[in-house]
Amino acid sequence: MKGIIGTKVGMTQIFDDSGQAVPVTVIHAEPNVVVGHRSLAKEGYDAVQLGIGEVPAHRLRQPQRKDWQQKRLPMVRRVREFRLPGALLLQAGSLHRVEAAFANGDRVDVTGTSKGKGFAGAIKRWGFHRGPMSHGSKYHRRVGSLAPRTSGGGGRVHPGRKMPGHMGHRRVTVLNLKVVRVDADRNLLLLRGAIPGPRGSLVMVRESVRARRGTE
Repeated sequence: MKGIIGTKVGMTQIFDDSGQAVPVTVIHAEPNVVVGHRSLAKEGYDAVQLGIGEVPAHRLRQPQRKDWQQKRLPMVRRVREFRLPGALLLQAGSLHRVEAAFANGDRVDVTGTSKGKGFAGAIKRWGFHRGPMSHGSKYHRRVGSLAPRTSGGGGRVHPGRKMPGHMGHRRVTVLNLKVVRVDADRNLLLLRGAIPGPRGSLVMVRESVRARRGTE
């Protein structure tokens, strides 16, 4: 199965065979524990549950602790599901390694949580233009008109209006990145380009949906 959980280490550059510098993001993909399955007959879809980050029992709440004890599997902190071809072939309790999931040249999609920017204005959040900065303008970085004053739709702000608010900290997926190198000895995955999230954040790496559609 072409999918794995990892943590973002950061960005660097490597040199290819022609001597060109290639910007890459390094992902530390420690061996994932197969903790469960979802079947079409019972849940309505086929999927596998992978987990990372083994934790001692006293750091989990009692319901979680009992659940892991019934499964007789290592207790992990983070669990994610993958609905990919070959998901049911992985045995519960086995380890899924990065070299078994990907090879050099593969195309992948990476899902993570983007960096949180806090409360941001409309210029930073949506790219609005500012007003004139001269003293007589009195309109510099404000939002502007929010709604028409006509009888048909005035008097209220319509849903979906671009306004100041919380920016970032959202689930983001970057499509069709190239696997530059798989380091099996250090459990590292090097992808060309940038991926969402700060250093140390959790990411899901899966086979590219575009590549999968091309093979169907």
